[in-house]
Amino acid sequence: MSAFTKLVEHSQKCSRFQHLASICGWDQASMMPAGGNQARSEAMAELSVHIHGLMTQPQLGDWIADAENEALNNDQQSSLGEIKRQWQQANLLPEKLVEAKSLAGSKCEHAWRSQRGENDWVGFEKNWREVVELSREEAQIRADAANLTPYDAMLDIYEPGTSSASLDVLFADVKTWLPSLIDEVIEKQSSEQFSAPSGIYSTEKQKALGLEVMKLLQFDFEHGRLDESVHPFCGGVPSDVRITTRYDEAEFVQSLMGIVHETGHARYEQGLPKHLAGQPAGEARSMGIHESQSLFFEMQVGRSDPFIGHLANLAGQQFSGSEFEKDNFQKIYTRVKKDFIRVDADELTYPAHVILRYEIERDLINGKIKHTDVPELWNTKMQSYLGLSTQGNFTNGCMQDIHWTDGAFGYFPSYTLGAMYAAQFMASMKQTVDVNAVIESGDLSPIFTWLESNIWSKGSLLNTDDLVKGATGETLNAEHFKQHLMNRYLKG
Repeated sequence: MSAFTKLVEHSQKCSRFQHLASICGWDQASMMPAGGNQARSEAMAELSVHIHGLMTQPQLGDWIADAENEALNNDQQSSLGEIKRQWQQANLLPEKLVEAKSLAGSKCEHAWRSQRGENDWVGFEKNWREVVELSREEAQIRADAANLTPYDAMLDIYEPGTSSASLDVLFADVKTWLPSLIDEVIEKQSSEQFSAPSGIYSTEKQKALGLEVMKLLQFDFEHGRLDESVHPFCGGVPSDVRITTRYDEAEFVQSLMGIVHETGHARYEQGLPKHLAGQPAGEARSMGIHESQSLFFEMQVGRSDPFIGHLANLAGQQFSGSEFEKDNFQKIYTRVKKDFIRVDADELTYPAHVILRYEIERDLINGKIKHTDVPELWNTKMQSYLGLSTQGNFTNGCMQDIHWTDGAFGYFPSYTLGAMYAAQFMASMKQTVDVNAVIESGDLSPIFTWLESNIWSKGSLLNTDDLVKGATGETLNAEHFKQHLMNRYLKG
């Protein structure tokens, strides 16, 4: 058996345990009774340690060295490169740190579910302190090995090849035009009349509506399902994708578009190359590319005029009222408002929420600020970027997101990178696909065929720049995002 074949079989073995860990994590967030958290956390920490042990077995280094001297085709070489990258990253962390971080994250996240609603910063801070300390320890280990800053070392987990220096330039440019565009659009919309949701929208009917929309988006229900959780997410594995949303019977807006968003993540997972299943090269390229797919579904397709027409029609089958007329639906889903909550934010103000978090987590992991500085910094930046105060309001301020509870530092930039990639993909797609006509027809297959051919089927065989350039003819160009926003909100 060749060394490369041994590595592939070993990767598939690790993948099976990661499969179990993913499903356990989904259950913990959506189905598990609260009393099971301690035992589940310990079990998942044990599983994390086991996976880490498998990924750092001594013979892997020899197999990698031998495989590098074997005659491999291009796909095999790319696969070997990803195996080596993951092996190097896994070997950086001691087993005790992996276990400690898993336990601390589970404890903090579980307590956060109730602490957030109670505006309990004091209780949250006690748990979060350990998460931050362990994350800084991890970041420093990774930084020393890669000769990066601590934050860049964490960023590399989610966005390989991206640096805070490049993000600083990218986001600085966004901050030169976004605030004035937000104000201009709010002023433009101030004279528009629309009917806001004002009834009782049962969870049962909202779920039925969501399932119909998932069918329109060609979600494969043989390999996935929809459930409910505190925070919407997409989990599981390509052969068994789990997406969740949250329901509020006083309004339907967020749960419905949350389902569209998570379906984008799920379709990407379901479309990954099956012949590479269980191998690192068969996984999603980066979180930015993952977010590009969810935001392509939610923003590029989901808020387009023809798709809104489908939503209005499907919603009208479940509910009645003037708010479900197409023109009104369009106004609801393109309404711009400065507000506190990132996951509820409109397309235009969303980047401000991301930039705020990026700047805080960058300085936190690099040791420039303490974790206890975060509430005040959050308030200052929220006032600067969106004119809102979160003084004393931890629920709608620095405690609103789940990501930091388990140490996912370096993740937030992926959201705005994803929005930029999504706009670029749409601009390129429109050169060969009549997107609006396709959506209006109700058969979105040509859109999904383009995505599968250019994004999904590539997995991690290409680095991010090469993937984007192959699909669009250029690497990331944020001008497409700016033009998309101006066309939708000023010219529409």
